[in-house]
Amino acid sequence: MNRKDFGEEFHWGVSNAAYQIEGANKIDGKGISIWDVFTQKKNKIFQGQNGNIACDYYNKFTEDIFLIYQLKIPNYRFSISWTRIFPNGITNINYKGIDFYNRVIDLCLELGIEPWITLYHWDLPEALQKKGGWTNRDIVNWFSEYVACCIKHFGNRVSRWIILNEPMVFTGAGYFLGIHAPGKKGLNNFLAASHHAALCQSIGAGIIKSLQTESFVGTTFSYSHLEPYRKDYEKDQKATLKVDALLNRLFIEPLLGLGYPVNDLPILKRMEKYILANDMQDLKSEVDFIGLQVYTRELIKYAPLMPFVQAKLIKASDRFVHHTIMNWEVHPNSIYEASKRFNQYEGVKQIIVTENGAAFDDELNNNTVRDELRTDYLKTHLNKLLKAKNEGVKVNGYFIWTLTDNFEWAEGYKPRFGLVHVDFNTQKRTIKDSGLWYKDFLS
Repeated sequence: MNRKDFGEEFHWGVSNAAYQIEGANKIDGKGISIWDVFTQKKNKIFQGQNGNIACDYYNKFTEDIFLIYQLKIPNYRFSISWTRIFPNGITNINYKGIDFYNRVIDLCLELGIEPWITLYHWDLPEALQKKGGWTNRDIVNWFSEYVACCIKHFGNRVSRWIILNEPMVFTGAGYFLGIHAPGKKGLNNFLAASHHAALCQSIGAGIIKSLQTESFVGTTFSYSHLEPYRKDYEKDQKATLKVDALLNRLFIEPLLGLGYPVNDLPILKRMEKYILANDMQDLKSEVDFIGLQVYTRELIKYAPLMPFVQAKLIKASDRFVHHTIMNWEVHPNSIYEASKRFNQYEGVKQIIVTENGAAFDDELNNNTVRDELRTDYLKTHLNKLLKAKNEGVKVNGYFIWTLTDNFEWAEGYKPRFGLVHVDFNTQKRTIKDSGLWYKDFLS
C-alpha cells in the first residue's frame, strides 16, 4: 500500500483544534470560552489541567505550520476560536483575532498547504452560554452571524469549510452527561441543544454556499462501529440499534432530509417541543462532503436500568482487547465499516475521514519517539480504508488526528495523539517515528 493506491485527487492531511493548541486565552482581545470556564472547576479535568497555554500555538504557529510543510502534508484542518472573532459571541469584531487567522492562512498558502477551516470545535463564547448556549434557539442567529463574518474575512483565500465538529459529542457530553463544557445535564438540555446544533449545521452550510460559489462545504460526525456484546442475544441487538440511532444517526439523517431516527429511539419524540414550523425542512442541506471521525469499535450490552437507551458500553479493557490509553479498542475494521455505512446514504457525495488516530504511552528518548503502535494503527486503518475505496465507497480524504500532542479535553495532557511530541514545559517539538512514516508515505 502507498499513497498512489488512493488516487491523485485524494486529500491527505492532519487536523487540530483551537482550544486544544492555541493557548493565549486572554491575549489580543480574545473572549472567554466555555472551556476556559469549565477547566477551572474542580474534578472536571485530569489533574486540574487547562488550555491556557496548551501548545502555545498562538505564538508558535509558524513553527508548527513549517512542521506540516516538512512532513509534506498537503492539507491542514484547523478550527477558528469563536471568541477570538467575537469576544462576546456577537457583534464587535476583534480584528486582532481576524489578523491572527489571516497570518495562519497566508503562511499555509505560501507553503502550498491547503487550509480546511472548522468553524465550531466546541469553544462556545461564555457570554452566549450565560444566555443558554446551545439550548437557546437564538444560537441559530448568533452562529449565522459568526459564519458570515468568517466567510467575509477569510473566504477570499479559503474554500474548504467544516461547519461543526462532532455535534453528538459536544451536545451529549456537554449538555446531557455534564463531563464536557459547559457541564450541563439532563434530557431537555440535550434535546434542545441537539436540535439547535442540527439547524446550525444546515443553515451554516447554506450561508457559505450563498456567499461563496466555489466553496467545498461539509460537516463532521463522530462514528463508532457498534456490535452487540452477545451477537445472538436479541436484547443486545435491540440495545445496539438504539445506541446507533443516538451516536451515529442523530445528526447525519436530518441533514440528509431523513428526519430524526425516532422510530429506533422513541425518546427523541420529546424533541417536538423545540421544533418550530419549517424546522424539519430547514434541517436539510446539500453539502459537498461528510466528515467521518472514527477511532474504534464499541460492544453494546442490554442494561435495563440505564435510562432512555437500556444499554451500556463494555469497555475495551474489560474485554481484554488491544486498546489505546483512551481505553478505545484498536479495531481497524471499524473504519471500513463506518465508511461503508455512510456510503449507503443516498445524499452523501463524498466522505472525508477528517479524524483518525491513536493515543499511546509515548516516551521521548535521545530526541526520538519510537511509537510503533501508532504507526501500526495508522497503517492498518489505511489498509481497511483502501479496501473500502476499492469496493466503490466514495471516500476521498484522510486526516490524521493530530499534528502535535495537545490538550485532550477532560483527559488533559495525558493522552498523546500527535505525530509530533510536545514537551509542555519547554514547548519543544520532536517529530515522532509515526510522523516520519507519514512523511515517507506521502513522498
